[in-house]
Amino acid sequence: MKVQEVKKYKIKLKKGDTVVVLAGKEKGKTGKVTATHPFLNKVTVEGINVVKKHQKPNKAHPQGGIIDLTKPIWVSKVAIVEPTSKKPSRISMKVDKDGNKTRVFTSTGKEIK
Repeated sequence: MKVQEVKKYKIKLKKGDTVVVLAGKEKGKTGKVTATHPFLNKVTVEGINVVKKHQKPNKAHPQGGIIDLTKPIWVSKVAIVEPTSKKPSRISMKVDKDGNKTRVFTSTGKEIK
């Protein structure tokens, strides 16, 4: 039996980035990235892809019941929002003279803060 290799994807989005959903039932909605999952090639965005889960009583939820969970969404379905034009953009990397890498909006060329 072969051991399956786990691939780690390069995700250019970071925690705190404002993104817009490009495809799916949540298309057009915006939110902040709360977590990145490089081994799954997914990101978790607050308020996007919220599902209901039936929870048995435990120490965290002593009452149990139905709770709301935010599930991860594929990275290909979201794009970072360029703040001046409020439109989705891609991210490219730029290396300065000192050798420091910075993230840059592909559409405008401005640096991402």
